Amino acid sequence: MKKFTAVIAALLLLLMSSNGYGSVFAEKKEEKSKQFEVPKSVINISKENTYPNPAQDLPHLQPSELASELLETAEVKVENPSLIRLLNESSIKSTPFAVGYRATIYLGLWPLSYESRETSVNWEYRKANVNRIDNRGGNNIQKVHYVQEEEAKMSGGLTSKAPNSDEVKKMMMLKASEKTGLPLSFDTVIGKGTKTESQVYNVQPKKLGYIYGFVPAVNEKGKITYGEVYLVLKGSKKMLVVKNITQQGIGAWIPVQDHLSLQFIMSDTPQ
Repeated sequence: MKKFTAVIAALLLLLMSSNGYGSVFAEKKEEKSKQFEVPKSVINISKENTYPNPAQDLPHLQPSELASELLETAEVKVENPSLIRLLNESSIKSTPFAVGYRATIYLGLWPLSYESRETSVNWEYRKANVNRIDNRGGNNIQKVHYVQEEEAKMSGGLTSKAPNSDEVKKMMMLKASEKTGLPLSFDTVIGKGTKTESQVYNVQPKKLGYIYGFVPAVNEKGKITYGEVYLVLKGSKKMLVVKNITQQGIGAWIPVQDHLSLQFIMSDTPQ
């Protein structure tokens, strides 16, 4: 019977492959891997940017032995780096005389974890600058490149109010960075005088040329889980107890740091 089942399964796989299903699955997998492929119009300006944006790499904290032991006792997932850091900095020593000892310590209301449901990128999130080149009186092609005329600060943020918003933003940015592989920050600056000389545009005679610069941003949507966290000690036993668990849908716009999406347009008339 087992051999018969294996043969049927093999025949089904062969049939799916011959009907093109295998190639469809391969295409879907390829599409997923290319979901956050950076378009050619998007330029990395980390070297050219005249404003030194601070790195926003958030550390993936490794729980200590005590923290790991406590996290395993919690009935809900706990991913908040700040809460894990608090547990890492804690120490509990048991003694032979701890029999009958009981204590409940309230650690506060915490955003415990963030579950990402949808991640997308708007490569033209906010306009940072526009260069206008007038070649209407010229007889030759004018070669130009993008120059940031004034400093531009771009800020993202949560799309709705949420308790402990700073902690929520950290967890959302971590998930979005993992999914996109892009350098993200809720605040990024394009410095005045920033140039992209590697990208040259040709403005034809009798034409107006416009180079638009946009800051891309990631739109992150998901669900945040909150709970009141207690450290409970019973004799030599220790555990985390989470009460009054609630969940909230949440969204955020997170700019892509040190990147510009460039768009070149030629026109006969001013725009």
